[in-house]
Amino acid sequence: MFEGFSPETVDFLWGIRLNNNREWFMAHKKEYTQYLYEPMKELGQYLFEPFMDEPGKILKVSRIYRDARLHHPVPYKESLWISIRRDTQWWAENPCQYFEITPEGVSYGMVFWKPKPAMMEQFRKTIAQEPEHFLNLIEQTERQTGITITADEYKRCKPCDDEKLERFYKWKGNLACIREEAFGDGTFTPELADRARTLITALSPLTRYLEQFGNP
Repeated sequence: MFEGFSPETVDFLWGIRLNNNREWFMAHKKEYTQYLYEPMKELGQYLFEPFMDEPGKILKVSRIYRDARLHHPVPYKESLWISIRRDTQWWAENPCQYFEITPEGVSYGMVFWKPKPAMMEQFRKTIAQEPEHFLNLIEQTERQTGITITADEYKRCKPCDDEKLERFYKWKGNLACIREEAFGDGTFTPELADRARTLITALSPLTRYLEQFGNP
């Protein structure tokens, strides 16, 4: 059961940022496991409960070890995250709900990071065909979460005949609905899991809608 993170979690995250080498990590591996990795696994299991019966959905807990094949200059990541997504190889080309912890704090919500241009073209065609359904979904999501959905935008807006859709025709990638929290008393209690689960669950209708444009 997730009991919250701790000041020791924050200490480890800052430690790995300032001492990103094998010697330091091996000397502090017990802290990594106890204060970061195990709580993240427990949090992930709690966040995934509403999705367990959803076909094709999986839970992923990231590893702190970087992929040596990619020749990163440092061996370890400075953050850890959970993702709830479709079981597909190209995760960045599919929307996912997530939770991440960094030395500065936590963030959680939904992101569709790198959709291909063809995916966004299909997105524009679809929302043009059923604008009211899409607009109602956006309005409901932003009202329920209290968060404005954002995205990276094209420098030149794609031609749009419906002024209500102009905002969305600008979307290029990194579609996101995210809440960020700096470390504080609320981070170190089980209520953090409840806040994250409430938001992530509320984002499910939008995530499911966007999944039709992802890479299968």
